[in-house]
Amino acid sequence: MERCEGLIIRVMDYRESDKIIRLYTKEHGKISLVARGAKKSNSRIAAVTQLFTYGEFMYFGNKGLGTIQQGEVIERFPLISQDIFTTAYASYCVDLLDKAIEEREPNPALFSLIYQVIEKMAAGENAHVISQIFELKMLNVLGHYPEFRGCVLTGETEGPFDFSIKHNGLISRRCFDEDPNRLQLSDKVIRLLRLYYLIDFNRLGKIDVNDEVTKQVQWAIDTYYNEVSGLNLKTKRFLNQMSDWGSQMKVDTSEAAPPE
Repeated sequence: MERCEGLIIRVMDYRESDKIIRLYTKEHGKISLVARGAKKSNSRIAAVTQLFTYGEFMYFGNKGLGTIQQGEVIERFPLISQDIFTTAYASYCVDLLDKAIEEREPNPALFSLIYQVIEKMAAGENAHVISQIFELKMLNVLGHYPEFRGCVLTGETEGPFDFSIKHNGLISRRCFDEDPNRLQLSDKVIRLLRLYYLIDFNRLGKIDVNDEVTKQVQWAIDTYYNEVSGLNLKTKRFLNQMSDWGSQMKVDTSEAAPPE
């Protein structure tokens, strides 16, 4: 019998009364386990097989699909499930993690990162900003290493800069002609992309960014991901739909507001 602690990053229905859960652990990486009877209301492991639960698990099988024998909740993050937007951003982050890594390949730094992402979202920090930081941190895991320290062509570290997907990094003003299709971004957006990509997540304080700048940062990240990642995640499509709902709600509220 094996023992591990891990964060549940995916839950799938399996047969009539079972679940398959996917854990991300510090020691063993990603592990998939069958939780027999977990869909039954009286199951002793139902409570420990919920998405975003951090728990301790005893299971059989050190290869392929194991079977949970017992589990114990170590930590829950209930505030995530209380807000649809936070739930959506957290779901996207664990989905991105799941699609980016193989089974049983330990990466303690990545485990620490996803745990902190969930922890910060559960603490009420800006889930959209946290997810953007996670997206940029995941680029290296996906095998992409954009240059954000300075111009990828000249090495200049002082802007202004634009971002070139063609050259995979920032390019300075005198290199703009090298990529007519570069992403033309404001200085503030460039600074945030550099910060999010380069900063140690452990040192990250609270970041206060207005909605418009956050939207521009997201456009840059999405454009890069669409070009290089090959990913097409349902959780990402749902986030995009939610963004459209949020924009429509603001329009409706504005139209309903009394004239000044």
